[in-house]
Amino acid sequence: MPLSLVNVGDPMLRQSARALSLEEIRSPEIQRVIEEMRETMHAAPGVGLAAPQIGCSIQLAVIEDREQYHKDVPTEQLAARERVPVSFHVLINPKVVWQSEETRDFFEGCLSLPGYTGVVRRARAVKVEYLDERGNPCSIEAKGWYARILQHEIDHLQGQLYIDRMQTRTFSSLDNFSQFWKNRPIPDVLKDIG
Repeated sequence: MPLSLVNVGDPMLRQSARALSLEEIRSPEIQRVIEEMRETMHAAPGVGLAAPQIGCSIQLAVIEDREQYHKDVPTEQLAARERVPVSFHVLINPKVVWQSEETRDFFEGCLSLPGYTGVVRRARAVKVEYLDERGNPCSIEAKGWYARILQHEIDHLQGQLYIDRMQTRTFSSLDNFSQFWKNRPIPDVLKDIG
C-alpha cells in the first residue's frame, strides 16, 4: 500500500534530515521503509522520492527513471535533457562531492508540490558519494536528467525544495505548462516570461 506524501508547507520538508548509522541501515525497519518508498514512488508515479516526503527525517532517497516514463516524451526532448532510463537504487547519507560548472535549465516538478512546475538551473553533471541499502560505500557520476534527479532528491534531505532554486517567473500550474510551455525550448520560455 503506497504511503501518504507530505506536501509543501509541512515543516518536515524544511528540516535537514539526520544521517543513518550502519546498524540502522541494516535494520528490518529501514529495509521496510525502503520497500514502502519504492512502492510509493511507483504509485505516484515519480522518478525519485526522499524520506522527508513520507514524513521520515532521515537521509534516505530512492530513484528510478523507468523506460516506460519516456514513451510519451518526444525524442528531441529526451536528447536535450540527456534523459535515459535509470535502474532502481537507494541513496543513504548522500553527498554531492563534485558538480560541473556547466548548468542546464529545465522545468521541474515535485511529488510534494503536486500540480505545479518551474524552471530550475542545475549542474549538468555531478558526482555523488553515498551508502547503498546494505551500507556499502558507493559513488555515482551522472549527467543530464539523472544528475538533476540526484540534486533534487539530495536537496530534499537538506530541507530544500525546487521552488527555492527556481526562476520564480516560470512557476506554473501543470495545466498552464501544458497549454503554453510544454513543447517550447527553455531559452524561448525564459525570453517570453522575461
